[in-house]
Amino acid sequence: MGPSPRRGEVRTPAERLLLPVQEFMAGQAAGGILLLACALVALAWANSPWAAGYTSLWQTRVSIGAGAFQLAKPLVLWVNDGLMAVFFFVVGLEIKREVLVGELASPRQAVLPVAAAAGGMVLPAAFYLAFNAGTPAAAGWGIPMATDIAFALGVLALLGPGVPLALKVFLTALAIVDDLGAVLVIALFYTEQLAWGWLGTGAAVLALLAALNRLHARHPLPYLTLGAVLWLAFLKSGVHATVAGVLLAMTIPIRTRISPAEFVVHGRELLGRVEAGGSGGGGNAEMRQAALQALETACRHVETPLHRLEHALHPWVGYLIMPVFALANAGVDLGGGAGSLLGHPVSLGVLVGLALGKPIGITAFVWLAWRGGLAELPGGATWRKLVGVGCLGGIGFTMSLFVTGLAFPDVERRTAATAGIFAASLLSGIAGYLLLRGPRGGRARRAARGDKRPRHSGGSATSAD
Repeated sequence: MGPSPRRGEVRTPAERLLLPVQEFMAGQAAGGILLLACALVALAWANSPWAAGYTSLWQTRVSIGAGAFQLAKPLVLWVNDGLMAVFFFVVGLEIKREVLVGELASPRQAVLPVAAAAGGMVLPAAFYLAFNAGTPAAAGWGIPMATDIAFALGVLALLGPGVPLALKVFLTALAIVDDLGAVLVIALFYTEQLAWGWLGTGAAVLALLAALNRLHARHPLPYLTLGAVLWLAFLKSGVHATVAGVLLAMTIPIRTRISPAEFVVHGRELLGRVEAGGSGGGGNAEMRQAALQALETACRHVETPLHRLEHALHPWVGYLIMPVFALANAGVDLGGGAGSLLGHPVSLGVLVGLALGKPIGITAFVWLAWRGGLAELPGGATWRKLVGVGCLGGIGFTMSLFVTGLAFPDVERRTAATAGIFAASLLSGIAGYLLLRGPRGGRARRAARGDKRPRHSGGSATSAD
């Protein structure tokens, strides 16, 4: 829920009108809901009497440039190669943050999510190949390897405080390692024939970006300008252009200009000047304004460029880029119906890989790391809840759709893979929700309402978890 108005505060008509939208956007599940809505719209559109309009829209050629230099692509490729590069840039920022200052910064902390992600990549790929090895469809082995963090965290948000915080942190870290694995798979195995000249240009631009970091440049403009050149070089090189987004993220500084302790001391001094300025005019007003501007500068200096960019881009990725990607890629013609599509080897491989391979692989590798004494289980976790987290890992959606487009240029296999992704993500989300909610949901709801009456007059009170 959004913040309630403070006593004496009057909201304007515009604020009252926008409040429900703001409350929706503030929810963790909002991005996943919007993503799902766009996917369903695309699916309905592609199977409606207006399906030709859907195809025509996304195949419209769009040109950018002037004179002799022009870049022309179908609209769907501007989404997949262009907008998704921003998505991968944010993924790269998350990876760098977690590795340097987050849950993956300590080797002991990193063992469990790294092990879980490894199991959640190896087994799904193996399950997929069990249905498609030795055929041209084997190229799709990377499709069931990735986790859609937006959907997975959205399901956790629906469960509310019933899920331990440590499990939410574990799932986030697992998904970030999973994303890193997906990026490596895309870069190494879904790369076209290389154009070495363009690749050399990309390497030179990357070196310039690293030099900017070493010189402590903090303004985002030079990074983003060179990042656009890096994207173009990778687009022309044969390496998928979205990899440029991750590499650019690795060069964004994560250092602060002043330490938090210095900020606190300096901030108190500036707040004192603001207070001394009072509400009068003249010199007092000038002193107050100068102190406020200095405080604003100090706030920028204590915040890292990486955190600032991540915070600024997250809403654009969650509420624009990913929904548009789903709208452009989820519209597949079901033709003979979903039932017949799900019998296709590609669809079966994706479905089994995500819905079974993910929870089995994640849980098994977590058990091995714990049993071997390499890591501790997350606080408040039970094996039931860990299996539930593994099921949520089977929501592949965005990344799986993305890899599908790279693996299969032909419509038949791409359609079969998409059907498998939809079915597996739906089953995984439901299974994860039920396992994490637990069998005593009714009792928990009564307790939340303040109803203290026991369900039974006797029996064990031990939870099934």
